[in-house]
Amino acid sequence: MDPVSQGALGAALATATQDRRKQLLTVAWLGALAGMAPDLDVLIQSDTDPLLFLEYHRQFSHALVFIPVGALLVAGPLYVFARKSLSWRYTYLACLAGYATHGLLDACTSYGTQLLWPFSDVRIAWNNSSIVDPLFTLPLLALVVAAATLGKRILGIAAMAWALVYLATGWVQQERAMAIAEMQAHARGHSPERLSVKPSFGNVILFKSIYENQGIYYVDAVRVGLTTHWCNGSSVARFDKTLSFSELAADSQQARDIERFRWFSDDYLARDKFGRVIDMRYSMVPDSINAMWGITVDVTRPNDHVGWWASRQLGSEQRARFFDLLLGRGCQEVSK
Repeated sequence: MDPVSQGALGAALATATQDRRKQLLTVAWLGALAGMAPDLDVLIQSDTDPLLFLEYHRQFSHALVFIPVGALLVAGPLYVFARKSLSWRYTYLACLAGYATHGLLDACTSYGTQLLWPFSDVRIAWNNSSIVDPLFTLPLLALVVAAATLGKRILGIAAMAWALVYLATGWVQQERAMAIAEMQAHARGHSPERLSVKPSFGNVILFKSIYENQGIYYVDAVRVGLTTHWCNGSSVARFDKTLSFSELAADSQQARDIERFRWFSDDYLARDKFGRVIDMRYSMVPDSINAMWGITVDVTRPNDHVGWWASRQLGSEQRARFFDLLLGRGCQEVSK
């Protein structure tokens, strides 16, 4: 999730688990910094290999087994600033609480987090929270700030309660969206080989539905509010390297990079109108196949790394379409 949410949740657990009223402000900022620290893995990059960061972001620094080590690495330098208020023990415990929240919160999004590293490289994604969601973050942040400034542990507990209730609500919403997506796929006469729904930007009401049927990806939007709506989207052929880049040798760098990107994208790959290989899971408008990132393959340079591109621009037409979907306008109401 975004750094503000990570810091706020880290501070929330730190203040909720330490009954040290006069030191709660120190506990809070220690928990907040520790809660954000795992994302320092974004510094692992390469000028020549643009996919290196995909392999290491949300990897070892986010793993469950790394939590005690990560907390120690954070607490060490921060103790210099905290020792006038807290002992080493309580400094470490505040950092441990903050650090422990990060990977689990990231796993609630759709990006994927290697919680089980080094035992497994599976990217766990529970799809019950958007990567950025003000309705989750702002109340959490307000409660944490109040807990720290007023020295009220109960407010830290309330912040954790809000986070857990909101994430649980997202899980229920995800299950509702999944049920609608399955029903609509069957209504089309399709038997999805796999199907997933992912929350759109900033909310847990509007979801992106992707399913595969006979080599075609179908992308639609599902709105699950007081009423449920199905919004027809578009479709695209699943990426097939043997058809698209058959001239690439299997041991070439470009072919290996395609497989690395396939792993990162959970094999949700397609080609866009520009011939780029895209990650189908993400788009600014949920019923669209306009991907937010992907790779460019150059078969004339098989031993070079692929190129990487990303675009998060949202034009006025896309913005209007997003809000239409969020409000259920132009969509079919679904009765169950």
